[in-house]
Amino acid sequence: MTPSAGNLFTNPPANPPADELFEVLTQRPGWKIERITSWGHATPQGEWFDQTTDEWVVLLAGAARLQIEGEPAPRELGAGDWVFLPARLRHRVEWTDETRPTIWLAFHIVPEVIKGL
Repeated sequence: MTPSAGNLFTNPPANPPADELFEVLTQRPGWKIERITSWGHATPQGEWFDQTTDEWVVLLAGAARLQIEGEPAPRELGAGDWVFLPARLRHRVEWTDETRPTIWLAFHIVPEVIKGL
């Protein structure tokens, strides 16, 4: 296996893209790490993420508002803020900064694989 490397802040879009950008940086059986770039994007009204994987996500740049089902108000996130979202915990992105890229680093973990370690 050969090493891979990069920079999380390299090549952000120059203008807001039509959709969020999801880039897998590395992955192995049971997990993956991806960079997500949002720029004024939000989860469509009435829709929720309901993932089969655990997700640890950190906001590296920009700003966002994340609604987690069962919480009374959305969480305001800025650079350095992170959240662990267990599998099946419904959540949605309410808002991301429209004036600059919001860059996330997400680590997705398949719970059954981690239990076996």
